[in-house]
Amino acid sequence: MSEYKVQFEVFEGPLDLLLYLIKKEEVDIYEVNLTKLATQFIAHIDLMREFDLEVAGEFLVMASTLMYIKSRELLPVDQQVVVEGEDEGEDPRWELIRQLVEYKKFKDAAAQLQTLEARQENVFPRLPGKVEFASDTPAPKPDVSIFDLLNAVNVVLQRFKKRDESSREIFEDKWTVSEKIEFVLKTITERGSVRFLELFETAANRAEVICTFLALLELIRLKQLVCAQPEPFAEIEIRRVENATPVASAENLPNEELKNEN
Repeated sequence: MSEYKVQFEVFEGPLDLLLYLIKKEEVDIYEVNLTKLATQFIAHIDLMREFDLEVAGEFLVMASTLMYIKSRELLPVDQQVVVEGEDEGEDPRWELIRQLVEYKKFKDAAAQLQTLEARQENVFPRLPGKVEFASDTPAPKPDVSIFDLLNAVNVVLQRFKKRDESSREIFEDKWTVSEKIEFVLKTITERGSVRFLELFETAANRAEVICTFLALLELIRLKQLVCAQPEPFAEIEIRRVENATPVASAENLPNEELKNEN
């Protein structure tokens, strides 16, 4: 188990994760397979726990709701009718879909307001003299969610899972998050930007992948790095935040040691 905890000031909730999974499946909300969605939701919670990310109680409540819906759908049709008749209430499946639809409306409205805000930032009042622009190239928007990052690192972990099943080699856990923070910063500073998978090219095992990923999350939390995707579910690109306040020495960060049990 990891002893290094990463806490974000803003962390997406369970409805965000459900919408992320629906978008990934490229299906309409009303046609989503909640049984399949329940399995994927639980897998993401397990992955969050593996990285010692704080899993709020609302995620567990949503997981319970999904598992209940999944158990109902697995029952024979005649038994489903009996359960619905006994409850004399709304089908929990449609109640959840209703919540998702309403939540998506608010998210879409917020996104439109954010777009208008960004557009307004480019509107300048008429002033005497020439307006100077610091840069003609706008900085990438941090449009990558924690779920995108988890999905990307899970791809890396799956490779090591197959390798571990075919090998019995034991590696010494010799990495710390502070060392990986320095490694990530150095790599991105030298290259300007890197693709997500490039950070794990030299990783020896799962422990090193986890350590590197925690370092990445910490740098994002400290607003040192920003992630962007040209389109949904595309490869993630990571670069330094312009004019970012230099981070303190990684050796002085709290809870720096990352220990894993084999």
